[in-house]
Amino acid sequence: MMNKKIEKLKEYIQESNNVVFFGGAGVSTESGIPDFRSKDGLYNQQYKYPPETILSHTFFINNTDEFYKFYKAKMNSLKYQPNITHLKLAELENKGKLKAIITQNIDGLHQKAGSKNVYELHGSVLRNYCMKCNKFYDAKYVFGSDNIPKCSCGGIIKPDVVLYEEGLDESTLYGSIHHIQNADLMIVAGTSLTVQPASSLINYFRGKHLVLINKDKTMYDNKADLVINETLGNVFKEV
Repeated sequence: MMNKKIEKLKEYIQESNNVVFFGGAGVSTESGIPDFRSKDGLYNQQYKYPPETILSHTFFINNTDEFYKFYKAKMNSLKYQPNITHLKLAELENKGKLKAIITQNIDGLHQKAGSKNVYELHGSVLRNYCMKCNKFYDAKYVFGSDNIPKCSCGGIIKPDVVLYEEGLDESTLYGSIHHIQNADLMIVAGTSLTVQPASSLINYFRGKHLVLINKDKTMYDNKADLVINETLGNVFKEV
């Protein structure tokens, strides 16, 4: 049954000229990066403060030192490498099939794999800016700094990631919507589709085939033409 579903996915890709991929934390778990909501995810581990609280704008402003202790320990993706899913997507883009990757991840692994047209809904750990003068700093500087990373001007450096209480970047959001609206095939993978407003973007799809790939069921399964409940690595190694 699973082989038939993967064959159907391959058939959809072959007949499509405008594929869009929408991915969540499950895309990067096979690289070793923990997700948030699974039983072993960050949100089910014990910390001094709940991770949802730590990763909020208010907490960053009021408890910057505690924020960075957690951020440096749990959000550093520099040591991880792209997995088969990242690599296959870059290959599909290079062949002209895949027009855009829309990701909820902040780890930068799609670009590391060679993908060019990536819309990072929740930002990236690779970009960091001084809150005072807006000077850019790379992730190596931030993760390698002592305590709170500071700019040469004395200002506090903030990662360019979307924290709770913060809105999505408008150009990233509108670019994502544009590509979804124009796609003939949309592949949604490695996401529970529970985080708003990102998960609601699926409603903009008007194309021919919607495919959902996730180990667990999602609330959008009944809208899909094809649902594959399998790990992404097992699926994309066959694509």
